[in-house]
Amino acid sequence: MSSSPALADLPQIARRTLADTAYDALSDLLASGRLAPGDRLSLRQTAAALGVSVMPVREAVSRLTAEGALDVAPNRALRVPVLTPEAFRALAETRMAVEGLAAARAAERRSPGELAEIRRAEAAFRALAGSARPDGARAVVLNRDLHFAVYAACGLEPLREIIARLWLKAGPVLNLDLRAHPGRLRQGSAMRRHAEAVAAIEARDGPAAAAAIAADIGDAAEFILSRGGLRQAQRP
Repeated sequence: MSSSPALADLPQIARRTLADTAYDALSDLLASGRLAPGDRLSLRQTAAALGVSVMPVREAVSRLTAEGALDVAPNRALRVPVLTPEAFRALAETRMAVEGLAAARAAERRSPGELAEIRRAEAAFRALAGSARPDGARAVVLNRDLHFAVYAACGLEPLREIIARLWLKAGPVLNLDLRAHPGRLRQGSAMRRHAEAVAAIEARDGPAAAAAIAADIGDAAEFILSRGGLRQAQRP
């Protein structure tokens, strides 16, 4: 029996939507630092947590593997990649350039509403970082929220997409760093750089905004590298 020609016009909405949903969910775990380098994932457990079959999760994992955000071992086990110091330094330098550009653009074109969201995100991070016992995992999420509030105001969707992919690799390392060194928040470097960035964006000073965001990324990278933070993830 031949199928109706009309069926050829039907898009595969459900399957594509589930795969995209799984991709978005896993991407958020990585970028927000809720996974750390070396953490392992199971296709079946991930599918069960999302309430979907394994197939859309497998498709999402294939995309993330192609982007370098996940590793697949010969036994098909999934793992968040462990970066070498050289790879991490290259990632940090790339972020400083790309995210600095986004911050400069945000300073030049931000709207009052976007500025209000940036201020809100900065205040939330500052309140947590300045508390007596800051939650490192929560701080990684709030740090991501602040950065992306800035980048949302840049007006360049391709640039935001590039940054989002970079954060798939950066988020887990920031998580690992704050797990190992929760006291770093109280040193105040991130709070100072964030305040500088917000002030520059308020003043529509693009070069100063770029410099503050780049310094924030650079300070964190140098701390992680100086303390051997990446070696914390080396697991059998």
